[in-house]
Amino acid sequence: MAFEDIIKDLKNKQYKPIYFLYGDETYFIDIITDYIAENVLSESEKAFNQTILYGKDIQTEDIDSAARRFPMMAEHQVIIVKEAQNIKKIENLVYYAQKPLNSTILVINYKYKKLDKRTKLYKTLGKDSVLFESKKLYDNKIPAWITSYLKNKKYSIDLIATNLLAEFLGNDLSKIANELNKLAISLPEGSKITPEIIEKNIGISKDYNNFELQNAIRQKDILKANRIINHFTSNPKDNPIVLTITSLYFFFSKVLAYHFLKDKNPRNVASVLKVNPYFVKDYEATARKYNRQKTLYIITLLREYDMKSKGYENNAAHGDLLKELIFKILH
Repeated sequence: MAFEDIIKDLKNKQYKPIYFLYGDETYFIDIITDYIAENVLSESEKAFNQTILYGKDIQTEDIDSAARRFPMMAEHQVIIVKEAQNIKKIENLVYYAQKPLNSTILVINYKYKKLDKRTKLYKTLGKDSVLFESKKLYDNKIPAWITSYLKNKKYSIDLIATNLLAEFLGNDLSKIANELNKLAISLPEGSKITPEIIEKNIGISKDYNNFELQNAIRQKDILKANRIINHFTSNPKDNPIVLTITSLYFFFSKVLAYHFLKDKNPRNVASVLKVNPYFVKDYEATARKYNRQKTLYIITLLREYDMKSKGYENNAAHGDLLKELIFKILH
């Protein structure tokens, strides 16, 4: 089931006997688990009918035993198993999964791992229970997720601010949601979030960030690029070189892909590069300033300096490496 469908069913009180939640993205797993923990039982029912177990302390037999109990003065009992990835022989849970109690809602948090699809447990859970894989979102999906998250909270955000947040916070949804919640607390409902608001409330500079560096390089604005690099060098903890190199690598990889596109219709470009149509013009402009050969050279540089930043055949400081890298890109 999709995340949205699971939440919708839970809100409609359509419960399944087992929720096996697994995968690398902990955010969706935590949201589903917290919703069940907070909403299925009343406060008075939770005292006798809600149990939290931890994988490092139990075996599947303990889960089986707890799950087969009947609720006390309630329609359901809720059992939440956290850190289930630490349980040895998790596949033995199949014996309960074959005949689960409808009065028990068993939630398994199996984080950072996948459940083997060849196992009998996987096949059994796929029939009458919820088997949900929580996958990391690709970087290009993060801006849309940020916009959607804020829309649900009755806020809006402009495109530049969205990409600024995505660039700075990465694809850790829990971290992003935490920062967005802070913004929501400090702003009136219905507000539009701008780069200025982000700088004031989160501390991400609207002028000195990887997104603006990318723009400076795209425009071959040497003065602006050097100002940003000098700021980065003066604040290395807030602007690690690995993030800057990664940001530029993804950008120029898309520029290279653009060079090889036969159909350069903006709609097709947006689809193939997986970018917002608003930013297609940036890739078009960059491709005009950096031909195929130069773009390939830049990607080679980025790989080289990524290795150097990790100490490979290099003893230079990160700030010096960054200045040298940007100089070679721009000249």
